[in-house]
Amino acid sequence: MTTNLRLPGRPEEITLPALLARNAAEYGELPALSWRAGPDTAGWTTLTWSEVRRKVAVLASGYAALGVERGEHVLMMMGNRPEHWLSDLALVHLGAVPVTVYGTSAPEQIAHIARHSRARVAVVEGARELLRWEPLLADADVPLERLVVAEAAEAGGHSTYGSLYSGGARLHRAGDFEKAWQETRPEDPLTVVYTSGTTGDPKGVRLTHRNLMLQAIRLDRHVDLPEHAEHICYLPFAHIAERVLGIYLPLLRASHVRLCADPAAVSGAVRELHPVQFFGVPRVWEKLAASVRAVLAQLPEAQRAAIEAANDLARARAAHRERGEEVPAALEASYAGAKEQVLDPLLGLAGMDRLMWTASATAPMPIDVVRFWAGWGITIMDAWGLTETSGVCTVNSPDGFRLGSVGRPIEGLELRLAEDGEILTRGATVFGGYLRPDGSVESAADDEGWFPTGDIGRLDEDGFLWLTDRKKELIITSNGKNVSPALVENTVKEHPLIGQALVHGDGRSYLVALLVLDPELAPVWAAARGIETASPTELAAHPAVREEIARAVETANARLNRTEQIKRYRLLTEEWGPETGELTPSLKLRRRVVRDKYGALIDGLYEEPSGTA
Repeated sequence: MTTNLRLPGRPEEITLPALLARNAAEYGELPALSWRAGPDTAGWTTLTWSEVRRKVAVLASGYAALGVERGEHVLMMMGNRPEHWLSDLALVHLGAVPVTVYGTSAPEQIAHIARHSRARVAVVEGARELLRWEPLLADADVPLERLVVAEAAEAGGHSTYGSLYSGGARLHRAGDFEKAWQETRPEDPLTVVYTSGTTGDPKGVRLTHRNLMLQAIRLDRHVDLPEHAEHICYLPFAHIAERVLGIYLPLLRASHVRLCADPAAVSGAVRELHPVQFFGVPRVWEKLAASVRAVLAQLPEAQRAAIEAANDLARARAAHRERGEEVPAALEASYAGAKEQVLDPLLGLAGMDRLMWTASATAPMPIDVVRFWAGWGITIMDAWGLTETSGVCTVNSPDGFRLGSVGRPIEGLELRLAEDGEILTRGATVFGGYLRPDGSVESAADDEGWFPTGDIGRLDEDGFLWLTDRKKELIITSNGKNVSPALVENTVKEHPLIGQALVHGDGRSYLVALLVLDPELAPVWAAARGIETASPTELAAHPAVREEIARAVETANARLNRTEQIKRYRLLTEEWGPETGELTPSLKLRRRVVRDKYGALIDGLYEEPSGTA
């Protein structure tokens, strides 16, 4: 457990404003929030907890002056900047409901959320966001009335965050502020999180103070960190993981949030800050592993051999801990020496030498990536959950983990498997239902309170959950066999040349795949073999690369059953991402988008005589 701080009430009765009041009173001088004023700024600007509460109080008065009322939704599209974080808290203190929209959302998704949420006010970052939001002000079907812009120079005649804050400073009355937040009840909505829309329109998930405060308290019990530890906040606040890790848990722990406005700059922030905790979705850990492998490939053979020997010791130690066994003294001593002399100096260059808690969630983690990091003494505590469950349902922890699993249920949460393997869950952290356009909530649970998660999995004899795939994403071949695409994709991605993969075969007699060449490792692999190429396209066409990819598919197929094997594939060179639409903002694969985009290629694979194209 990270913290033994006093709770301002019984766990099921705590509200977020009560935690902020406690932090300001008891930890007022501790750092709460830090950020860089601009991309070229070397230093950090920091607010203490007492300063945060004063600013939140002023902002609450500013939003009240705009006419924001209790229970009203307010939309926000900003990066991880102080205006976003502080506004979120200020709106909650008014009894309003902050709703963050992904910055990569398409105009039609924004229009859907604006229409569905019935919000009258949206707070956006600058000119880029205004291009997508301004047309909604003239849309008769959208209730949106006002835009507030964080970047004053780009406001274009709209209200600015600065003017809102100044107005709040003039109008603020301490008594009104205290009265407003004390009227908040645990069953009141704390936020609405719209799902990222992998299969259709985003759904509004209404989560209460009780849902999220219990989630924070119960998750905290699985983590052992120094009190008030820093958290690097870089995932979007529209993502339930970052809302929990970057807002709600820091309020519970009175810890220090470091805002990283550009997710691409997170590795630089890690190098600078040497954090003790780090969370990354599977794609983040995959990219970090690819970067490390690319560096290792260029080291002298003797140095690589020493590192590999240290990796073997770390993995052997992790295996004992995984089985719940005491690590043999000789192995512990050898590992300690290798860690000090080999691993830590290299990890220190990346800022990863102080890590005590590392975690991942949102999608099945490739086991080769988990094993890779275990070789560096970094045990990624994979977890599983959904927006609808306030985040985590199951979690691995240092006192009980299985690499490749997603752990065991957190306190107070029940799991059971339906006949088809779908995971059902119920408990106080499970949401009450999806938001309807009229503001009411539609329950998604059955009469006994069980919520069908849409994920397929299995429970082992020790109670650890192992994910198979999303129920809607399972491939059913023409002969009626069920195939988990994630299993096949993660198996073929174990080869370093393959960075991304999509497997297709629904209603077909066999599977085909789109494989994406890893943009970081492929050039290193080629250079080590004396292959000089001018572009990724030329590299993908090189006979040696094509032969290696063929071997990678053959190796993967040898580990899969006949129905799961890839019969034909196409090698691509353009990496998929949120900007081009193939990934969600939380870096999950949008299968339908990829299938639509590459439909002709996929169809062609069922017409070609050979394994590759």
